[in-house]
Amino acid sequence: MRASRLLSLLLLLQLRGPLTAAAMAAELEVSERTIYRDIDALSEAGVPVYGDRGPGGGFQLLEGYRTRLTGLASDEAEAMFTIGLPGLAGALGVGQAAARAWNKLMLALPAQAREEAGRMGDRFHLDAADWYRVAEPTPFLPDLARAVLDSRRVEMRYESWKGFRDWTLDPLGLVLKAGTWYFAGRADARMLVFKVASIRDLTVTRDGFTRPDEFHLPGFWVGHLAEFEERLRPERADLSVSAAGRDRLVRLGAYAAEAVAAAGPADGDGWTDLTLPYENMDQAARLLLGLGPEVRVRAPDALRRLVAELATGILARMSETVP
Repeated sequence: MRASRLLSLLLLLQLRGPLTAAAMAAELEVSERTIYRDIDALSEAGVPVYGDRGPGGGFQLLEGYRTRLTGLASDEAEAMFTIGLPGLAGALGVGQAAARAWNKLMLALPAQAREEAGRMGDRFHLDAADWYRVAEPTPFLPDLARAVLDSRRVEMRYESWKGFRDWTLDPLGLVLKAGTWYFAGRADARMLVFKVASIRDLTVTRDGFTRPDEFHLPGFWVGHLAEFEERLRPERADLSVSAAGRDRLVRLGAYAAEAVAAAGPADGDGWTDLTLPYENMDQAARLLLGLGPEVRVRAPDALRRLVAELATGILARMSETVP
């Protein structure tokens, strides 16, 4: 963590100095005392940083100084954000560049900082994949990442639940969510999201495109998720759920946990009224059956009747004599 902070501090001084210790502490979300220690570490590493007292003063780099990190090759600079995440770097096809960038970063740090950085890498590991899931092959991910970086139009054959379709797209960004890769692409004026593992063929063309100035990948992704959730579960069920039922509900996913969190106060018996979004009537009925006697359906009536019918069918089946 300190190695990352030293780099951030150095770049901050190079881009925005002079800066007071208070300003840098606020920017990096650390104490002023930590900033003073980091300034000392940079000085010990040979970085010409000095401070001026008084109004308008602060810390700054000697005029004309540029950190050696600006000497990174273009692919190393691109791979900087994957440093410390070898799995991510390898999937994007920038594993070697990330390793070289990491080595250059380490050489720019004082010995103690290098030791601390190595200790962090040895003791923390990010595994983005979910449990009990086999990673889907994404053979076109490196080429797609290159097209995103170079703003090159792609032609692809894509398989969805509707079948195969050919697309010509402007790839604007890649997202790794719960171990699955997605990419945002523009087709004409439409913004679409595709699953990278469902690409069956991909060609990166020589045609470039201009990225829309207003496009911001994190913001777009948040909006896409909200839209997807709304489309996926457009219906609403009014329920009364016991404490045990609520404990089971929260394990079904974020949408159910949010419904429980927004529930009203419990009555004297521990039951609470809440509204649960669902996909369709059949899916909701089978889901609620899993809660057993810990739930009552208040509305819609059709859902309550379907749950009762299914429960009656289960009871009849369980009452049959097994040969």
